Amino acid sequence: HLPRGSLLLPALEAALANFSAGGVVQPVRTVVPVRPHGGFLGVMPAYSAADDALTTKLVTFYEHQQDPSVPSHQATVLLFDPRSGALKAILDGSVITAKRTAAVSAIATKLLMPASAEVLCILGAGVQAHSHYEIFTELFTFKEVRIWNRTKENSVKFAHSVHGPVQVCSSAQEAVTGADVIITVTMATTPILFGKWVKPGAHINAVGASRPDWRELDDELMKNCVLFVDSREAALTESGDVILSGAEIFAELGEVLKGTKPALREKTTVFKSLGMAIEDTVAAKFVYDSWSAGN
Repeated sequence: HLPRGSLLLPALEAALANFSAGGVVQPVRTVVPVRPHGGFLGVMPAYSAADDALTTKLVTFYEHQQDPSVPSHQATVLLFDPRSGALKAILDGSVITAKRTAAVSAIATKLLMPASAEVLCILGAGVQAHSHYEIFTELFTFKEVRIWNRTKENSVKFAHSVHGPVQVCSSAQEAVTGADVIITVTMATTPILFGKWVKPGAHINAVGASRPDWRELDDELMKNCVLFVDSREAALTESGDVILSGAEIFAELGEVLKGTKPALREKTTVFKSLGMAIEDTVAAKFVYDSWSAGN
């Protein structure tokens, strides 16, 4: 089992800074469409000399599963010995993806959220909503947590399954209005979050919409925010929110962590998270090293 997401933070912060400094070998993910079944296969390799780690993640993504009990994302991480190329471990990539994605959003939020953030809003109620809720309520103190999902029964189920009070909202606008930190973890392909709803100075973690023609955020929000990304190259190749809005990228998260770019937490900020192979690499090595120490 992966340890608490917050334990991954120092390793992920170092890896993000190292990535932005050019210390990671990581191509933009290769995506293979699986027609006519409406799925995609992603291949995400990375090597970090600083972490002495070599991995690749294989991830399938199916937009509309026939069986709702089957998750939209399923993943496996292969961990290799960088010296010999030998396979050391095969890990559950789905758990790693959920934890590392939420941990990176938490890093962005720590850097970018307004000083007195009281209201957290989550749009979406799936696996990523749970992993984000878990780490955000562990690391930050919010007076109110709100959730909205297109299917209200999923919001209600989410609220009943977590430890702590969650307000179920009947519309995205209701959930977002007045929120200081907003997390979008939806399967939306057209915008569900609109700039006119967002409180000036709020921070948004945009985690869904990982294809060049998919959106979660509208043009008004994208063009009037300060935009941070995990990878410039990936954002300009994969993110419909970035590509279709023509929004200008201000910085990679790693540049803020290195101190070469300011955080600008007084502005309305968006962190567009696409997820990077190096994040899987660091998390997989963390798990493997913890397991090895236990043995």
